[in-house]
Amino acid sequence: MRSPIPFIHCVVVLLALLCSTMASAQPAEAQGTDYRALAAALEDEHTRRVVIEELRRLDALSPSEELAPLPPAEELAQEAPSGQSAEQVSFARRMAAFTSGLAGSMGGQLASAGQALSRLFASSDSSSSVKVDFSGLWSAVFNLAIIALATFAAFFVLRRLSGRAYSALNDWATAGSERLTMVRTIVAVSVAALVDAFVVAVAYLLGQAVSVQLAEYVGANGTRLSLFLNAFLIIELIKVGLRTVFANRYPALRLAPLDADQAAYCNQFFARLVGAVGYGILVLVPIINFNVSPALGSALSTAITVVAAVYTAIVVIKNRVTVRQRLEARSTAIGGSSGSLVYVLAKVWHLLVIAYALLVVAVTLVQPATALPFVVFATLKTLAYAGGGLLLLVILRQLIGKEIHLSEGLNASMPLLQARLNTYIPTALKLVRLLLIIGVVVMSLDAWAVFDLAAWYASAQGSSTVSALVDILIILAVAAAVWIALASAIEHRLTPSADVEPAAAARATTLMGLFHSTLAIVIVVMTTMIALSEIGVDIGPLIAGAGVLGLAIGFGAQKLVQDVITGVFIQLENAMNVGDFVDVGGNSGTVDRVGIRSVALRDLYGTYHIVPFSSVGAVSNFTRDFGNHIGEYGIAYREDIDFAIEQLKAAFEELEKAEIGENILAPINVMGVVALADSSVNIRVQIKTKPGMQWAVGRAYNRLVKLYFDKAGIEIPFPHTTLYFGEDHQGNAPAANVRISDRANVVSTQE
Repeated sequence: MRSPIPFIHCVVVLLALLCSTMASAQPAEAQGTDYRALAAALEDEHTRRVVIEELRRLDALSPSEELAPLPPAEELAQEAPSGQSAEQVSFARRMAAFTSGLAGSMGGQLASAGQALSRLFASSDSSSSVKVDFSGLWSAVFNLAIIALATFAAFFVLRRLSGRAYSALNDWATAGSERLTMVRTIVAVSVAALVDAFVVAVAYLLGQAVSVQLAEYVGANGTRLSLFLNAFLIIELIKVGLRTVFANRYPALRLAPLDADQAAYCNQFFARLVGAVGYGILVLVPIINFNVSPALGSALSTAITVVAAVYTAIVVIKNRVTVRQRLEARSTAIGGSSGSLVYVLAKVWHLLVIAYALLVVAVTLVQPATALPFVVFATLKTLAYAGGGLLLLVILRQLIGKEIHLSEGLNASMPLLQARLNTYIPTALKLVRLLLIIGVVVMSLDAWAVFDLAAWYASAQGSSTVSALVDILIILAVAAAVWIALASAIEHRLTPSADVEPAAAARATTLMGLFHSTLAIVIVVMTTMIALSEIGVDIGPLIAGAGVLGLAIGFGAQKLVQDVITGVFIQLENAMNVGDFVDVGGNSGTVDRVGIRSVALRDLYGTYHIVPFSSVGAVSNFTRDFGNHIGEYGIAYREDIDFAIEQLKAAFEELEKAEIGENILAPINVMGVVALADSSVNIRVQIKTKPGMQWAVGRAYNRLVKLYFDKAGIEIPFPHTTLYFGEDHQGNAPAANVRISDRANVVSTQE
């Protein structure tokens, strides 16, 4: 059983001929009845001949030539003698069936074209001959030549007059600061494209005016003239886009990173290709179809496509090395993953272009009537999407590469804000770049009918996916903004000034790290939960599980929780800082590190102590605000106390004049006699010093006190020992064995 496609095609041809006949040949009052118009169309000899020729061409086609897509596996499974299922039909067999159909289609088109040419040049008395009105054909060609000459003349004159506008835009784009170069370039290129499109539109309108005059005074067919004018409008607007990318005369209006010669070469190549294919298929082929034979027109359309593909392949092969070198240099300049992709593209770009040209030829051979318009519009859409995406990628790459600089005041109050902005904003722009690439790919697939974007978005799954993606992006943006704002506020509040003491700076650094860590954990957890809820994940069990886990951790790690909480309050109360000498948990030493759950001390012997905050009952800080040296000096009972106090004050006066005296904050405070000890009278003094300097000042003062007491002859008591050898009943002492030693020998005597 034959496919119904030829019948449908025939109906479409009849309707098209009917519409064209009703629009151009029939009077206005005859367009009201469809049956009358259809009868009039069939009575016309030329229309009837075209329909008969189309029916003969469709009858000559084989079923394999009528089906363009890859044969379904179900059809091949039905033809299999082995009875294999559709799932068992291999892709190789389907490709073989497709190529077989492609070869059959090519043979069918060549056969149809041969039959049309044979009937065209057959003898006039043959029943199969096709009569061609050469006089009408030459008249149509002459009228088209007139309208083409008038339209192109108007177009070139207007282009010449608009040259000053392009030159002014080029000068404006190159002037000004470098920071706004991209913005000025985009504005200048957009305005230049609008001016160029306006020139094309004006030339098109002038051509329409000339076509009206030709139709009125010469009797030219307005439909044929409109064929050319519509083709002119479409092709020249495409060339406007080409001139936007490859403007060779105005470098500032050129989007492609090429020099003038390379831009001119690319512009000429694409302009020739678009002009030849466009005017051939949109003008010449319809005229051949209408006046000679649809089979011949189809063969001509295929020949134009094949010639264009061969020409493209030749140019690509000729320039493959030059383009490859430029792309490799570009990949080196870009670097990273993008540079790697550009490097791979440099190696295979010519193969991709040739494969695309072969694909266009194959689709044209399989479906000559509908494939080429689809390919053209899909290609234009893809180029438009890729060009717009590439332009945005260039802008994003320039924005990513630019570093943000804040004022000195902001850097002083919030020192990490500039680094944070230079980290998060480029990351966000990279995410936008990735989404842009995905969008270009999806829209390009939609242009080639591989993916129906509109239908997918109209479905519940598509709309929910897009909505969830947008919500997640907004959530991430808000979370980043909240983090930047709160972290900057913490830095502004805790960042010490330049003249602050080292202790305060250390405390601020510790608190800043603690608050940053806590804030980051809270924001990450909340953002993750909200994002999961947006994509449809039920976060109720997660929250419940987190609560149970937190409760278990709380019971199992009470000490850890106590360490953290105690450490937070110790830091908030500024109990100790790095560099302080403290006594905590039974250990004394200099604070080496203050963490979230413990403090590290280094004692005088160099021993490193780690004391958890849970074991800290009290903090004794010896280096907070100021220090006191408390000294007790004993003198003999026979010494004058007031004279000794005068010597203590004299020693302090000399201490103040010494280098270490700069650490003394107040005059000496003689607190008086504090004890009448067993062998001495103890006098206590107090010297107020800078924090941490009380021990050094005390050591220096003790030295001076010893010197002054010795000079004044004041005795500093020390323990005395009396040896008693005992007595007998007569009062005589026993003999003592005394040894007198010197450096040479030892002499023993007895008494």
